[in-house]
Amino acid sequence: MFKRISIKLVLFYAASILFMLLNAYFVVKKDSLFINALPLVFIVVLLAVFSFEKLIYLIVFFTPLSMPLRSLIPGLSFDMYLPTEPLLFGVLIIFILKIVSEKSFNRKILIHPVSIIIYLNLLWILITSFTSTMPVVSFKFFLARVWFLVGFFFLAIKIFEKKENIEKYVWLYVIPFIIVIFYSTFRHIGYGLWDKDAAHFVVEPFYNDHTSYGAISAMYLPFLFGFSFNKEGSKWFKIFARIALIVVIGGLILSYSRAAWISALAAFIIWGVIKLRIRFKPLLITFLSLLGLFLLFQTQILMYLERNSEESSANIFEHITSMSNITTDASNMERINRWSCAIRMFEEKPFFGYGPGTYMFKYAPFQLSKNRTIISTNAADGGNAHSEYLGPLAESGILGTITFLLLIIIVIYTAIHAYTRTKDPRLKMILLSALLGLITYYIHGLMNNFLDTDKVSVPFWGFTAMIVTIDIYSRKQLHKNKNSETASPGIN
Repeated sequence: MFKRISIKLVLFYAASILFMLLNAYFVVKKDSLFINALPLVFIVVLLAVFSFEKLIYLIVFFTPLSMPLRSLIPGLSFDMYLPTEPLLFGVLIIFILKIVSEKSFNRKILIHPVSIIIYLNLLWILITSFTSTMPVVSFKFFLARVWFLVGFFFLAIKIFEKKENIEKYVWLYVIPFIIVIFYSTFRHIGYGLWDKDAAHFVVEPFYNDHTSYGAISAMYLPFLFGFSFNKEGSKWFKIFARIALIVVIGGLILSYSRAAWISALAAFIIWGVIKLRIRFKPLLITFLSLLGLFLLFQTQILMYLERNSEESSANIFEHITSMSNITTDASNMERINRWSCAIRMFEEKPFFGYGPGTYMFKYAPFQLSKNRTIISTNAADGGNAHSEYLGPLAESGILGTITFLLLIIIVIYTAIHAYTRTKDPRLKMILLSALLGLITYYIHGLMNNFLDTDKVSVPFWGFTAMIVTIDIYSRKQLHKNKNSETASPGIN
């Protein structure tokens, strides 16, 4: 044993001395500090080989703090978020190697209805990458979607088989996100907390836009409400959850993201509907009636909206009412410009589209002079289609949008049925929180799109994974209970 320990010590000291010599050489001779990253790379490799779970946790934790490469090295022709995207690419490679070598994965995950519609959506993205007008851009988009799904959906479901890991996944994002909220709020104070324009850039470099920052705040609110007021859990845990809730609500307000505010309000209304157990049929009739009234009186409604001249403002009420100003509010008018371009691009290529990820490079010629605003641009630097539904329509054609809508419908259907089957109150709270968090983004997605970023992919696919995990678990429990009832003798 002494000999074995001695060999380990020799190897440890030899590796340490070698690293110090290499570090001194690169610092003195090459004036480079990149060698200092080697220990971190070595740790990541060890985690990838021996513990996928901890590596996914590491990625989730760093996601709110990740920064674009261009913010560190300006002038690059490409960009990625560090350290998350390189880590996710590594996870994808190791995941493929493991699947090939072990030739097994949980079949219930692979054939779940949500997984199947994900395959269909992913397959269509791949097909339209081959037909893309910019194949390199499209295949990069496809690859990014694959590594997001592998890390935050398929592997996350495996991790969530231990139910306590679900809450860990949530907190590993919330805690660093709170750090970002403090950072952005501190910067915001320097310009005045009620300076709406400052909200656009105080979140940089962690978030490139105040709307994505607001979207994340809205997505995690249901969980923080659930943790704060759930009957289970210790007193100190609830106190911590309530502090986190207050901080995130503050972040949501100071984001000045009208879409995030509306989506959070909508989630609260849906929570009330679920808790009051209002039947689906009257809700559907109400929705169809409102839709019919809008179509019947759309001319009058649009004329009324055009009379609204309320500009976006630091005043919260004025900021919300400015959402319907489609005449002078530059932000709203630019959204209409982008949506109009997406529809015209769809009309030009209705089946295959222009290719995944290409909208920002291709939409400029489709702008009409009457729709252009003071913030319109012809350069591919002004964001995307501002819609998770119209973006795929322009990029992947009609099937791109249909498969994404089917995914949303199946996830909601799965969550509602799993909620009625689940008896564990803690799991019911998690399930409802995940559903409401996703609904905030489904609604937010009408006005913005961030699903091609790590910031939103962590909660979006992670919450979807939670719903699938609890659905599989609840079905298993239901089957087990039925078998036990069948096996048990009757009582006379």
